[in-house]
Amino acid sequence: MDTSIFKAYDVRGVVPSELDAESARAIGAGFARFCDSAEIVVGYDMRTSSVELSEAFIEGVNSQGTSVVSIGLCSTDMLYFASGRLAAPGAMFTASHNPAQYNGIKLCRSGAAPISSDSGLDAIKDFTLAFLSGALPAVERSGVKNRKEEMLDDFVKHLHSFIDISSLKPLKVVCDTANGMGGLVVPAALEQLGLGLTFLYRELDGTFPNHPADPIQPENLIDLKSEVIARKADVGLAFDGDADRVFLVDDKAAPLSGSLTTAIVAKAILSSHSGATILYNLICSKAVPELISKLGGVPIRTRVGHSFIKSEMARTGAVFGGEHSGHYYFRDNYRADSGLVAALMILQVLSNSDESLSELRIPLETYASSGEVNTKVKDAGKVTEFIANAYSNRGTMDRLDGLTVDLGEWWFNVRPSNTEPLLRLNLEAKNPQEVASRLSEVLAVISKADR
Repeated sequence: MDTSIFKAYDVRGVVPSELDAESARAIGAGFARFCDSAEIVVGYDMRTSSVELSEAFIEGVNSQGTSVVSIGLCSTDMLYFASGRLAAPGAMFTASHNPAQYNGIKLCRSGAAPISSDSGLDAIKDFTLAFLSGALPAVERSGVKNRKEEMLDDFVKHLHSFIDISSLKPLKVVCDTANGMGGLVVPAALEQLGLGLTFLYRELDGTFPNHPADPIQPENLIDLKSEVIARKADVGLAFDGDADRVFLVDDKAAPLSGSLTTAIVAKAILSSHSGATILYNLICSKAVPELISKLGGVPIRTRVGHSFIKSEMARTGAVFGGEHSGHYYFRDNYRADSGLVAALMILQVLSNSDESLSELRIPLETYASSGEVNTKVKDAGKVTEFIANAYSNRGTMDRLDGLTVDLGEWWFNVRPSNTEPLLRLNLEAKNPQEVASRLSEVLAVISKADR
């Protein structure tokens, strides 16, 4: 078995060379042994290998005397909902935005609680390898009773509970679901709300024939932007392959960053949850905590990654958390992320305002950013220490996640990739000219350090 498929937050690999039915069966057994639960919820996306892999996984789960609740085709946030509603651990077969040849498994504890390498995934890997070597003792299987559960209707009702659907205006909305699972769940959630809907690439197709299901890449928003202009739409929504992330395009076809969407949703949350604690990851714009504080909320900065945000949400009681990558977490959604909850809240904001999205965003965009700039390096740790020394007398630093250097008028963060020999740089300043100048400066330091 290729153990490299166990990543920081999930299992993921090329099918079948890295991830095949035998591996899935073993992981099912390992996950069942780790969870020690009577039932496990299993769902899958539209990738061509998802049915075969999920069926093998279920065999592995059953081999350990654990029953399975199959919810069939679903989005990742629907799987999290099922895990919460049924109070059972969950497994979602998806590789999210990765190309068609990939598949993977997102795992969670009962109640959609996160699992990552340092909070269970390493132990699951050990159980998996023990199963493959025959070291797991036999288990009584007579009590295994698999069943199917239809969750879509309950999921849609749950989504609608986050807004006042009676107050929605008949907004024009274009949705690009990129042949991913959004093609199932987005129409189910939106079609009954009196909106003027247009769908792009709604058909479920795991070969992604139109464009990759990765809306953070600008080239994958081209069709959505064109359709927003052609339809004179109020907003465009772009979902990734497993539909747990959403990216927005305004009425002038200008994309919104994850930070900006976080700010808009945070503003909406604080209007109904006075003084609420709201999380934002350290890649988000400074505009996010500044807005939260201005509106009487309590901003808390977190590391990047869903397991950190969900854990911090549990610790602090935060109502909402946003990541620059397009993940939005809600306390009342079992602390899990959901692109659809965020999208519905944006529709509520637009319905409650006389301003368009292109107007609403203006006072919230007070800084310019570089976006994520990736540099191949030989030794990320060595380069990070070189940068820390170079800026030691120029600003404040912290090591919450990688290295963040705040120099007052501008700041940057560098983090090593979990999976590749890359250093990820994010930088923010007062204007685009300053961003360009400071970006050149920091990249020169990185280049010098990597010699």
